[in-house]
Amino acid sequence: MKQAVVVCRPAAAEDVDVLYHLIQGYAEKGIMLPRSREALARAIGTFVIAEVDDEVVGCGSLCQLGKDLVEIRSLGMTDGYKGLGIGSKIVDKLMEMAREQGLTRVMALTYADSFFVKNGFQVVDKEIFPEKVWADCVNCPKQHNCDEIAVLKVLN
Repeated sequence: MKQAVVVCRPAAAEDVDVLYHLIQGYAEKGIMLPRSREALARAIGTFVIAEVDDEVVGCGSLCQLGKDLVEIRSLGMTDGYKGLGIGSKIVDKLMEMAREQGLTRVMALTYADSFFVKNGFQVVDKEIFPEKVWADCVNCPKQHNCDEIAVLKVLN
């Protein structure tokens, strides 16, 4: 079988619908927060898209939480493309974006901590991110019973 060529690129306005459907699939399983098309359109510049043969198969975004802290959000893959290294390519592209913006700490809240550890992150205590807690957790239904795992990577 021919090796698939994965292209990671910045998302564009025409990607909003495919992003919406990809994220909604995860949101329906309770794994990811839902995002409206309007919210995605406003944040389109923070998203990276992974494509195989011009088909969008994955995405991820960065959300700045503080002066030097950014969060990886909405990291997801189309069924059938998981386990092929595409998620790691998206994370690499997001790290590149963070470095370009002069950000030194990248965090995520995840159920897939082993994926992030494989990509150079360390599991940390959620409470070290008051920026995240006040920005998002305060409105989350799981606020007092959060089962996500916090991970952090410090960039050089």
